[in-house]
Amino acid sequence: MKKRILVVDDESSIVTLLTFNLEQSGFETDTAYDGKEAVRKTEKETYHLIILDLMLPEMDGREVCRHLRYKQIDTPILMLTAKDDEFDKVLGLELGADDYLTKPFSVKEVTARTKAILRRTEKTDKISGASLNIGSLVIFPNRYEAEMNGKLLTFTKKEFELLHYLVLHKGNVLSREQLLRAVWNYDFAGDTRIVDVHISRLREKIEPNTRKPIYIKTIRGLGYKLEEPT
Repeated sequence: MKKRILVVDDESSIVTLLTFNLEQSGFETDTAYDGKEAVRKTEKETYHLIILDLMLPEMDGREVCRHLRYKQIDTPILMLTAKDDEFDKVLGLELGADDYLTKPFSVKEVTARTKAILRRTEKTDKISGASLNIGSLVIFPNRYEAEMNGKLLTFTKKEFELLHYLVLHKGNVLSREQLLRAVWNYDFAGDTRIVDVHISRLREKIEPNTRKPIYIKTIRGLGYKLEEPT
């Protein structure tokens, strides 16, 4: 079955360019030209990925992203932004986007990112097995959930896959580049800021004190390491 992708942009030339190339790569596409239309379609239809422009009429990309995650619609989102602004990129990720690209972009890179996100999603969907324990944290791979001192925690798919990978490699120092390859399936140069944002979000959920983390340690100049708290 072909993967269905919703392309959301108010510029018809960009929509035409993306849908043509995605269909040439074997995907099925649908389109929306403003935020409200995107929300309506996503609530009625099932998509494997949403390519979402940041600057949209009626309802901008950040509002769309926030609304979908609030409604617990966890379809992966690749956000497009015309702004080369770190704040916009980080905010998009914090609201639940899985990745972003800054305009102008190459069609090849959009296709590569799309395939990487879908590979990652398929791999995450296959995660299963018994619970994993580390300190007061209990992870349930088949539910994409965890408990801390008996309190249920929930994660986006990307957050959970990152946490799961860290736990499986407990005690090992993992570089940002290694995490990009393993969790995001990037076989090209990616922005390691994506890793930092997701690590920060994990810490907010599992660390008693985010300023003094006891689970996910930063190893300066190298990357991150998850270890048993002492």
